[in-house]
Amino acid sequence: MADGMFPDDVPAPAAPAATSPYLVLARKYRPLSFAALIGQDAMVQTLRNAFRTGRIHHAFILTGVRGVGKTTTARILARAFNYEDETGRRPTLDFDKEGIHDRAIIEGRHVDVVEMDAASNTGINDIREIIDSVKYGPVSAPYKVYIIDEVHMLSTAAFNGLLKTLEEPPPYVKFIFATTEIRKVPVTILSRCMRFDLRRVPPEIMTAHLVDLLAKEGIEYEPEALAMIVRAGEGSVRDNQSLLDQAISHGDGKVTAATVKAMLGLGDRSRTIDLFEALMAGDIAAALGTLRELYDAGADPQTIVADLCDFTHLVTRIKVVPAAADDVSLTPDERSRGALLASRLGMRALSRTWQVLFKGYDEVQKAANVLQAAEMVLVRLAHAADLPTPDEVIARLQNQPAAAPAQTAPVPRGPGNGPQAVRSEVPQFTAPVPVPAAAPQALANPRSYAELVALAGEKRDLIVKHALESALRPVSIGEARLEVALVEGADPGIIQTLSARLRTWTGRQWLITLKTDARHVPTIREQREEQHQQVREQAHQDPLVQAILETFPGATVRVNVRQEQIPIEAYADALRDSDEDDEE
Repeated sequence: MADGMFPDDVPAPAAPAATSPYLVLARKYRPLSFAALIGQDAMVQTLRNAFRTGRIHHAFILTGVRGVGKTTTARILARAFNYEDETGRRPTLDFDKEGIHDRAIIEGRHVDVVEMDAASNTGINDIREIIDSVKYGPVSAPYKVYIIDEVHMLSTAAFNGLLKTLEEPPPYVKFIFATTEIRKVPVTILSRCMRFDLRRVPPEIMTAHLVDLLAKEGIEYEPEALAMIVRAGEGSVRDNQSLLDQAISHGDGKVTAATVKAMLGLGDRSRTIDLFEALMAGDIAAALGTLRELYDAGADPQTIVADLCDFTHLVTRIKVVPAAADDVSLTPDERSRGALLASRLGMRALSRTWQVLFKGYDEVQKAANVLQAAEMVLVRLAHAADLPTPDEVIARLQNQPAAAPAQTAPVPRGPGNGPQAVRSEVPQFTAPVPVPAAAPQALANPRSYAELVALAGEKRDLIVKHALESALRPVSIGEARLEVALVEGADPGIIQTLSARLRTWTGRQWLITLKTDARHVPTIREQREEQHQQVREQAHQDPLVQAILETFPGATVRVNVRQEQIPIEAYADALRDSDEDDEE
């Protein structure tokens, strides 16, 4: 290799072990260029286009979870801004060989690249030092680069002090901010920066990266062990490299599934699936036995419940998206048995299982005896597995076979513990809103009280419509004539309002007579409520509903009323009956 050159993904030659301290994998294999940065292709492509066209922004903000490469990206950008070789200075992302300033920038000792941790330098005085130093040009590099990590930790005064400089910096200054809490950064700062969201690295890319590191280190590994590390690393490159470092030490130079399980406090994945299947079958004895075996093997009860949550989520995902079973971070057992369970379990059972486990996780976390709490969570879940679904209860009460369930293996049944709610669909009668036959410009001519209510609804006059339904008792209606009675406590001014509206809508002056002896005439709302009450009583008298109430003591009947229109004649009949009562 030529002098002054170094690759991006191979560490520099180390000194003898006796004099050089061990360098962890996360530092040893930190990318030195964008070619070695994994999982951020969209950002790299955007930056490459910007550098190629010369549209390089003066301020950048990098956001993402821990360990995805924010600080690394900032240092690579500082190297790209200040690239200089024997041919001259030129910003570039293509590092064919080491530039004049590269080594000092990479090692964090270049005078023109300033790194500041905002977590420990939060005040306006710290920012004032930067503002003062911006006035002076770079010492040796083309640009002065300020890298501020965890920028969201700056105080409000510090952010305000930075605004003017950030908006109009000198041409030789570049700012690079990094943060894990982008929402805590003021929008005034965000609007002045080019933002890049660094993504979690997908499992397949992360697995390939770890395999490559192990090959360079000459270390043997088991694929199942890498799958567990990738899952625990949650898309963070640094976390995965740190866990791999730890696994190598635990395994005495090898990465095995057994050592990773012990290191992470995980139970055997296959045994977790065994536990899940026992719970779905309602076999509480087998479930408690498996839990005790996992506990005796060193697995934490809270972790076991979390693993059950993870597997429930996996089975649900596979049921909804079968391609989810192809995830490289899954073990062979999870992939095959998860797909089989997804085909056998119903969505209702999976949703209920998730709810029980999710709530149980908090209970285990707060419990003084975590094993006892975990056992009670499993007992509750297995008990719920024995409960029938509402459809099966109704089918049994009707002495009819239930519809064939989608699952072919034992699964949790029923809606869970507690009183059950029986829902009955019944029609609700409401005043119709018919479409008028005449053109929109034509004047209306309501001939019945129901048509009058419909006209107010058509005109979108909610005040009048509400008054017609609830505040006025309809006595009689004729040609431009209306007799009504006021409900106790109603505003008498509604009569004047109604008269004005009718004159506008119909083009005629209406004679509205206010009756005082018609308290027995029901309002439209009272008629509707009476009909609803009759429907509720009919629902309670239904033999099937009574059988369900006897089967589930303490259960209640909830009536879902379906909105339906009734003919206009129904209100006409109600008025006619009212008139006959008056005559009597």
